Amino acid sequence: MKGGRGVAAVSDLGPDGTIGQDRGWGADADLPAIPLRWLALMVAAVAILATYYETDVIGEIADLLIRQRGFTQGHIGSLNAAIYWPNVALALVGGVLIDRHGAARIALWTAAIGVVGACLTAIGTPYWVMWLGRLIFGIAEGAIFMALVAGLALWFPRSGIALATGLFLSLARVGSFLCNTSSTWARPLYDAGWQPPLWLGAGVTGLGLAAALVFYALEPSRPALPVTARAAPATPRGLARLRFDAAFWYILGLHVLYAAVFFPFRQTYAVEYFQHAKHLSLQAAGQVNSGVFAAAIFATPLFGVLADRFGNRAMMLVFGTLLLPVTLAVLGLTNINPWISTVLMGISWGLVPAVIWPATTMIVPRERLGTALGLITLMQSLGIAASNLIAGALADRAGAGPAHPQGYDAILLFFGAISLAALASVFMLWRHETGPCGHGLETPGG
Repeated sequence: MKGGRGVAAVSDLGPDGTIGQDRGWGADADLPAIPLRWLALMVAAVAILATYYETDVIGEIADLLIRQRGFTQGHIGSLNAAIYWPNVALALVGGVLIDRHGAARIALWTAAIGVVGACLTAIGTPYWVMWLGRLIFGIAEGAIFMALVAGLALWFPRSGIALATGLFLSLARVGSFLCNTSSTWARPLYDAGWQPPLWLGAGVTGLGLAAALVFYALEPSRPALPVTARAAPATPRGLARLRFDAAFWYILGLHVLYAAVFFPFRQTYAVEYFQHAKHLSLQAAGQVNSGVFAAAIFATPLFGVLADRFGNRAMMLVFGTLLLPVTLAVLGLTNINPWISTVLMGISWGLVPAVIWPATTMIVPRERLGTALGLITLMQSLGIAASNLIAGALADRAGAGPAHPQGYDAILLFFGAISLAALASVFMLWRHETGPCGHGLETPGG
């Protein structure tokens, strides 16, 4: 769900890997399974890994920026919010650009833009240069994910795209894991101040650009698309494309509200919260935070298999969403080892993305799936950006910091309220799907 991720941002796509793919294509000739497809998957995974790494880099140095640069919580929140604003525009035009110029070319262009943004972020002075760098990186952060997933769909036959997408998503999360543990394996850089870790992030995005270049170079070897003689179904035009039934709006609410809690908390505030409120070292805080992403690397494919085998997708989403407020309550109301919260949120983060994206494709008419995903991406980006800004303002007003760790209660309450709203939305989805107008979410195999 990152998107980013959020895009999530669109931060994660479901195991079936479909982006606007008409399931009626099943009667058409399939793509041949050529060995080179695995190389394409590998370099695409490296490219998105680099993007995920740079996305999370500010959260790892938030405490350093506050102590060494005098940044406020509002400054930190604004830096992470900046990467989501471009997604609002790109969500609407990204598909058109990919169709017009090709997925591999857009992936290369956006990877290059990401390197520029990462370098400006690393330069970092004055503040507006760092903020501009994050904004420019945000242009790449959303578009490269869409381009790489769309590109992989042109390399793999239908029988292998689910596996390919699952591996792509798992390896993408390795980027978050590496960033969250970088204060341990790259400790000398963190000991040197706030800037060297940012240059490390810029170097990682450079590696991602090299991978995107290879992905583009492989394009002439890509297997030819199947030719279909069947007419495409008529699609509504204009605002009529946004007329969906109630189930879509319920699942849209879950997409937006879940992302507005998970990404701001884990990317922006979790590390410093663990340092200041739970009295962990920077290295220990990074390890606790990274456990969420490490768990999801292995858990996401498992939950996808369970949903396909047993159904009950809406109920699984209810359970996964319920773990969000439970996690926040454990952090704010108890002195239990922070690793317990990592386990709880790791289960949630492994379950919800694994189920929500395939469920979305079951709810939305196939001929309007692209429109639906674009709308979800747009709303997620707005929600994540607004949540970052509001949480930063609340933390500043409450005086959150090492001298006043109780100030973090304000943002925990804020995220808790959003998570309860997400729970209400998914509960309404479950009620809808267990009624006569359901879309088969509770049925094994869909």
